[in-house]
Amino acid sequence: MVVEPIIKVIKSSDPLLEKILERNFLDQVQAAGLVNEVLTSVRTWGDTAICDYTRRFGGPELQPGDLRVRDEEIEAACSLVGQDYLRALRRALDNITTFHRKQLQQSWFETQESGAILGQLVRPLERVGIYVPGGKASYPSSVLMNAVPARVAGVKEIAMVTPPAGDGSVNPYTLAAAAEAGVCEIYKIGGAQAIAALAFGTAVVPRVDKITGPGNIHVTLAKRQVYGVVDIDMLAGPSEILIIADAAADPSFIAADLLSQAEHDEMASSVLLTPCRELAVRVQEEVAGQLALLDRRDIIGRSLERYGAIVITVDLEQAFQLAGRFAPEHLEIMVDEPFHWLSRVKNAGAVFLGPHTPEPAGDYLAGPNHVLPTGGTARFYSPLGVEAFLKKTSLIAYTGAALEKEAEAIVKLAEVEGLSAHANAVKVRMKKYEKEKGKGDE
Repeated sequence: MVVEPIIKVIKSSDPLLEKILERNFLDQVQAAGLVNEVLTSVRTWGDTAICDYTRRFGGPELQPGDLRVRDEEIEAACSLVGQDYLRALRRALDNITTFHRKQLQQSWFETQESGAILGQLVRPLERVGIYVPGGKASYPSSVLMNAVPARVAGVKEIAMVTPPAGDGSVNPYTLAAAAEAGVCEIYKIGGAQAIAALAFGTAVVPRVDKITGPGNIHVTLAKRQVYGVVDIDMLAGPSEILIIADAAADPSFIAADLLSQAEHDEMASSVLLTPCRELAVRVQEEVAGQLALLDRRDIIGRSLERYGAIVITVDLEQAFQLAGRFAPEHLEIMVDEPFHWLSRVKNAGAVFLGPHTPEPAGDYLAGPNHVLPTGGTARFYSPLGVEAFLKKTSLIAYTGAALEKEAEAIVKLAEVEGLSAHANAVKVRMKKYEKEKGKGDE
């Protein structure tokens, strides 16, 4: 009996590659209808609707008064998690904070030769909401990656929402991470109803100005629908990794990294691009061997079967061209002299260079944010960072003399657009300015 390999080896000309490159994770008509229903209900009925949907979707029986996590719950969680975890968490917190502080922008002003003052005011958002996946799982790293850049930016109020477990509790590791990151306003709400609560506000949950953080398809579609009522970070889809490797790469490293992404969920995408057929076969064998030892092998197997591939390219140049089209969330470059090839990278959420830089280093500890664009959106989205929690206001201050130098051009442009009142706003000032200037010359 011949056993089919877990992950396929294909040529770069195979039509399957186009299917992988042109993935669309938001074409979910049925999910969109349910999300719209949830958003409308929460906007109308508030906390009562939140509790109803929590129960309807398999969550615990909660009353509106149960939605906010109490201080004693946070304190109890911090006492349960252990010092080893707290030390690791604090090390990650330090690295993430240090990295994001380098992104902080300052207001600036500049005086022109004409006397006009131009500039930009940079101010933090007042209140933001962060979504952290939960339920049976624990994602403390997601707490840090959302809360730290907000804190560095100077956001005063950070509200965290996360799905509760069946008994109505929140994972203690998640709560401890929130406490370490300075987030004390936490709500036991998940799914589209959590996004609705943050966007529209309820009696229990005050509305926010922006929502960040990844979630399932319902969370993503809800964020898309409330955009405009509030700002959002991005539309995050299933996780993905693309690895470019040459003949010198270690197949066991590559296999481990492909598997690490595939364990996220069945829709995760794991792809290797290499011009070396021998490496492709060895990676295929390593994947099968390592998979047998992993806890989530059923999920990993389905992910690799549907959205995984090892692609034989003509050369490394073609591999980087295909990577640019894929625009992956995570791009690993396992080639000789990886920095030499960095100039070929056009679109990627995060780049991991060399054999000793596995993607989990970026997920947890290195410092750069792990909230990254997926589904090809790295073509126009950037990783979550401090800038996402800042807003900018333009500053313009003209003197009479400065306006006089620009008046003719302003009036001309306004008249071309047919906006005579705009032109008149300049003309009345110039009329008075010239009159006053004439008196000063007497």
